[in-house]
Amino acid sequence: MDRVLLGVIGGSGIYDLESLVDVETLDVQTPFGEPSDSVVVGTLSGLRVAFLPRHGRGHRISPSELNSRANIYALKSIGVEYVVSISACGSMREDLPPRTIVVPDQLFDRTKGIRDSTFFEHGLVVHISFDEPYCPELSRLVHQAVLKTGAPVHRGGTMVVMEGPQFSTKAESRIYRQWGVDLIGMTALPEAKLAREAELCYAALAHVTDYDVWHETEKPVTVATVLDNLKANARVTKEALTYLAPMLLEKGRRSCACATALQNAIITDRKMITAQAKQKLGLLVGKYLK
Repeated sequence: MDRVLLGVIGGSGIYDLESLVDVETLDVQTPFGEPSDSVVVGTLSGLRVAFLPRHGRGHRISPSELNSRANIYALKSIGVEYVVSISACGSMREDLPPRTIVVPDQLFDRTKGIRDSTFFEHGLVVHISFDEPYCPELSRLVHQAVLKTGAPVHRGGTMVVMEGPQFSTKAESRIYRQWGVDLIGMTALPEAKLAREAELCYAALAHVTDYDVWHETEKPVTVATVLDNLKANARVTKEALTYLAPMLLEKGRRSCACATALQNAIITDRKMITAQAKQKLGLLVGKYLK
C-alpha cells in the first residue's frame, strides 16, 4: 500500500468521503481494541488519505464510549502523520454563528475521567507537552484550505470539551461563557492528547451548529438543528480537504514539535520498562528505546 500521509476523522453527519478514488477498506487491529469502524483508504488530489468515521457508520458510538486509543493507534499504524478532526460544536460567541467553520487552537477539559486518555500505563510513564494541543502548522494549512472554499471560517479559539452525551444545562452554558471559551464539543479530548502521544499533527475543522443553550433569542440545541447545519457544511469540509491534500504533498518533512513529542517525554528508567510494554507500545516508543 502506498504511504498514507493524512488521516481524516469524520464526526457527526460525515461518515464517508465520496471524493476518494482507488479505494480500499482496512480492518485494522490494535492492542487497544477495535477502532470505531473500518478505515477507508483512497486517493484525494494525488494524496493517499485514510478516513475513519468517529462514531461508526450509522452513528452507533456515543462520545463517552469512543475508543479513541484504538482510532488514533490505527491511523498511526498505517503511516498517517497528519490528522484532521471534523466535528460538530456549539458556539459561545454571538459573532461565531451556526454554519461557521472554526479552526481552534486551544482546549479546556471538562470530561469526567471516564475516558482512556493515554497510551502509557502499567509501568511506562510519559509526560508530553500539551501547551498547544492543536498543531500550529497543520492548523494554518487547514485554515488556508477552508479560505479557498469561500465559506465563513475563523482561526483560533478555545473549545471546552464536556462529557455528554446530553447537551448542557443553561447554568453550565452561561458559566462556560464567563470563562471566555469560544466553542463547546464532546469529542476533541482525549483524541488530541492521544494524537500528540502518537507524534501525529492534529488539527480540527469545527462546524458550528448551534449556540448551545445560552442564547436568549435562539432555540436550544437539538439533534435536528445539529444535523441540518452539519449537512450544510459537509460540502465545504470535503472541498477544503481537496485543497489541503496538495498543500501537504508540497510541505515536505515535518518541523513542528508534534513529530518528536516523545523524544524527551519518557520518564521511566529504560531498564525498568517491561518487555510486555515494549511490545505493546513499540510502534509509539520503539525508536526511543534502542
